[in-house]
Amino acid sequence: MVFRSICTNFVPKFEFTPILYMKELALKYGCNPNQKPSRIFMMEGELPIEVINGRPGYINFLDALNAWQLVKELKAATGLPAAASFKHVSPAGAAVGLPLSDTLKKIYFVDDVKGLDESQIACAYARARGADRMSSYGDFVALSDTCDATTALLLKREVSDGVIAPDYTAEAIEILKDKRKGTYNVIKIDPTYKPAPIETKQCFGVTFEQGRNEIKLDDPALFENIPTQNKTFSAEAKRDLIIALITLKYTQSNSVCYVKDGQAIGIGAGQQSRIHCTRLAGNKADIWWLRQHPKVMALPFKDGIRRADRDNTIDVYISEDEHDDVLRDGAWQQFFTEQPEVLTMAEKKEWIAKNTKVALGSDAFFPFGDNIERAHKSGVEFIAQAGGSVRDDHVIMTCDKYGIAMAFTGVRLFHH
Repeated sequence: MVFRSICTNFVPKFEFTPILYMKELALKYGCNPNQKPSRIFMMEGELPIEVINGRPGYINFLDALNAWQLVKELKAATGLPAAASFKHVSPAGAAVGLPLSDTLKKIYFVDDVKGLDESQIACAYARARGADRMSSYGDFVALSDTCDATTALLLKREVSDGVIAPDYTAEAIEILKDKRKGTYNVIKIDPTYKPAPIETKQCFGVTFEQGRNEIKLDDPALFENIPTQNKTFSAEAKRDLIIALITLKYTQSNSVCYVKDGQAIGIGAGQQSRIHCTRLAGNKADIWWLRQHPKVMALPFKDGIRRADRDNTIDVYISEDEHDDVLRDGAWQQFFTEQPEVLTMAEKKEWIAKNTKVALGSDAFFPFGDNIERAHKSGVEFIAQAGGSVRDDHVIMTCDKYGIAMAFTGVRLFHH
């Protein structure tokens, strides 16, 4: 037990009773190596986590605890196992455990995994990790359900910092302990833990206090205020919008999330301008869709190309430069057995136009219709946003222009 005073530089005129910290965990350092000392601790009770393997750091725990909240809420809202891939305290991907098509298995590099179809949590993780593989490189993963051997095998072959889950099978623990020369971070969290209703944080020595954001985003009432001419939301659309909103609840603001078929396909986080956020997330959604283009799926990679190098090569291949570095003479031989054909801008536009039934969530209102124009280009047909802009009429008019169904939730989801 460690006794500490929260007012070490203050000498009170009355009897002072130090706060008892029942349990704490010392960390190597804070956000950066020069920020010492560092620890996590509880004001009351014990930490709800157990480090099974590795030595998680300050940012690891921030990612882990935010990601855990996200997947726990996704599971509660959808009834499906959920997974999230976090980087720098925002999700790179989030998904529920729906089956994967053969196309998704191939572009996520999991088409060789035996037993994948039988494990919903493994499917959820494959989707969460696969949506934006460039951003998920070196991520921290959260799983809503017990990590089984199939999921552990998927985790083992990706570049990742760690995983948090309510439990692990014995086989999964052995697999994960063998990852990264035995240093892979494995955290077990108590699924029954419920934090205090008031949370605090410090900035520049000043303590901030607020009520936790406990709003439930699976409330049907959120989708009752529909100002657009198209008022039809399919069950799948509502599910995807709920996934988008819950994901945004744990994404640094401003944030926008594109979702399709039970998984985030484009997340824009921390942008000062909402249109830039919408563009960033939309570009990621387009890249996700372009990875399914026949030319991309048929790229003749050499045997032995590392997964990360393959991700980087695909990203460059589908970039805006038709004459990029991976296709020019003297460069393509590093990656391919033969020189691939160029994926032209015309072909990209034609393919992107085939993407449909995408859902879009925003953590606050859209101030102008330009956000809708950009969203439409990436196949968005359903939107959930707070509403309340002085230009709501223009946003509604732009939705009507494209037949988009939009709900005003009346809920802002800023996260900082």
